[in-house]
Amino acid sequence: METIKAFIDSMPAKTSMEEFCKGITNAIYRIYAEYGYDINRLRAMPTERATASAVIYSRHHRQVWLVGDCHCTVDGTYYDNPKPYEETIAAKRSAFIKNELHKCKDAYDLQKSIDCLRIKDTGRIHILPELIAACSHQNKNYAVIDGFDMPVNLIKVINVPPQKTEIILASDGYPFIKSNLKQSDEALMQLINTDPLLIDKYQATKGVMKGYNSFDDRSYVRFRD
Repeated sequence: METIKAFIDSMPAKTSMEEFCKGITNAIYRIYAEYGYDINRLRAMPTERATASAVIYSRHHRQVWLVGDCHCTVDGTYYDNPKPYEETIAAKRSAFIKNELHKCKDAYDLQKSIDCLRIKDTGRIHILPELIAACSHQNKNYAVIDGFDMPVNLIKVINVPPQKTEIILASDGYPFIKSNLKQSDEALMQLINTDPLLIDKYQATKGVMKGYNSFDDRSYVRFRD
């Protein structure tokens, strides 16, 4: 994350999406080389790579670049870029956990089971082999930043109108992009309060573990340009 941040901070304003992809790939690759990582092993095992997503606004090109599973709105129009297979895998986790909870005898037993699942997410354990297998498709069927060549045709590019436009950039830790940060946080908290396992209206590959205040990292930036 720090490497990506530093790269974006230093890259020229006229940098194109293709130039960004090439530059950040080289920057991550250099880290592997610096610390003596086995490149052949990393090539064969994507799960061991340093992997990240990014949503970037280029003011010069008036474009939003969605690299990996992040999302945005441009003047209220919503755009996302989910990983392939993730919806299917999340649905499988949801079905597994619902089947486990269906065995509960009463409300007390149900709450006790939910509390246990927030300590040990057996649904995630159930889908873990599929999550690992899906990683083998990164930078093949979907693009991420991981130090290996990115298929730029799989990066979603949103052209921003020339007039003053409101843009919101967010990570997928915010399932719902609302018109401001407060409302986005409230929508997230309402979801967590009603469905902490994330198996109902919003299905995810993991829930909110005990002691955590959310299920994923959160970034939210709103501005006009």
